[in-house]
Amino acid sequence: MQDKQDKRRAFQEAQQSYQQVYDVYSSIEKTAPNYGTELEHVKQEVNEAYQQIQSALVTASEHQREQLKQFEQDIQAIVNEVNSEDH
Repeated sequence: MQDKQDKRRAFQEAQQSYQQVYDVYSSIEKTAPNYGTELEHVKQEVNEAYQQIQSALVTASEHQREQLKQFEQDIQAIVNEVNSEDH
């Protein structure tokens, strides 16, 4: 029973981290004077989300694994978009 709760908790933490990345990124105003600071916050959230996802993948069920991989892809799309804006 504990194992199932641990799996669920790891997945939920990864899901919450993913949502935080999305929320923080969505709230950025590219023309705001504090854009650089907000961008650093996004990068920090991305790193934390990747760590949570990697941790959750260790114990994830097949269904959770698919969702976690989708989270990774979505976060990578955000990273790619941010990087393309930097250039």
